[in-house]
Amino acid sequence: MIISRHFTGWMLSLTLGTATVFAAGARKQPGRPATAADNATAYKGAIVTDASTGNVLFEDRADVMNPPASMTKLMTFAVVHDRLAAGTLTLATPVKIETSDAKMGGTQVFLDPRETFSVEDLIFAMMIQSANDASHALARATAGSVPAFVELMNAKAEALGMKNTTFRTPHGLPPSTRKAADGDLTSPRDFSLLARHLVQHTDVLKYTSVRLRTFGAGVRAQPMEMKNHNNLLGKVGGVDGLKTGFTDAAGYCLSATAQRNGRRVIVVIMGSLGPGGQRDLGRARDIKAIELLERGFAALPPAPVAAAVPADSPLRPAPTTPAPKPAAANAATPPASSAEPMIKFSMPKK
Repeated sequence: MIISRHFTGWMLSLTLGTATVFAAGARKQPGRPATAADNATAYKGAIVTDASTGNVLFEDRADVMNPPASMTKLMTFAVVHDRLAAGTLTLATPVKIETSDAKMGGTQVFLDPRETFSVEDLIFAMMIQSANDASHALARATAGSVPAFVELMNAKAEALGMKNTTFRTPHGLPPSTRKAADGDLTSPRDFSLLARHLVQHTDVLKYTSVRLRTFGAGVRAQPMEMKNHNNLLGKVGGVDGLKTGFTDAAGYCLSATAQRNGRRVIVVIMGSLGPGGQRDLGRARDIKAIELLERGFAALPPAPVAAAVPADSPLRPAPTTPAPKPAAANAATPPASSAEPMIKFSMPKK
């Protein structure tokens, strides 16, 4: 397990437990569920995939429907990225904040209608601080209105094959009815498709890999320090994304990805809670994510070894002839017929 020595408190002790669990279960075939008792509250559903092929390395209740909470912002990023790629939007495009943006609640960067920020500033706020107000502002600026943007989100989900997914917001906040069925819904399997698309076809890691960043410099008298909610960043080897989420209805959710030795694994965990179904600030979720990342890398085939090219292969490079040396240099060079290298030195005179 590749974990930095800077893990502290609960993560240190529980990682040791994770290593024991993983060692006992590493030989299980991909796709077979882990111990039911172990995962009863660790998550409602989970999946591990190989980013390069999309192959499932492990799954357990991967089609269970659940609110994604703030993981929804990954789809918001996907739609914004499409518009950036199409040239209808740029990272420098100014977004004038409106009153509706500043009334989102939950995690925020506290946007003010008197402010204007670039698209890229708002993307950083959305992906690092998980700012609901930044997500709302981006959606409105990208599509003209939030409802129009949500239509684009669902169209993107359909294009990616996310068959059990419905988006109703660009941020993942629960509906006013507090009924899960009225809000955003997806499954670990569906969300792994989105995560794979992002790591393969966008620059999402440019934003999700940042642990700390200042928001509002040059705009506000007192800029805000943002801290990424992904606790695995900088603590678990190779982790560089993607997004966390939590609401009472969703539980603790996480789309995590790590790259090691040229291989990338994606883990999606949804509906996690602590022991006894209690809130635990995502501790059980994070520890399970570490275990599943290790499980995923262990299940990947070994990296290919470059085969030697036969001497008579047309792919073998032709031998090169060194350029002739000046006459003076050639005089001191041993004859080409010498079988062994010649070393010359002078004996001191008596």
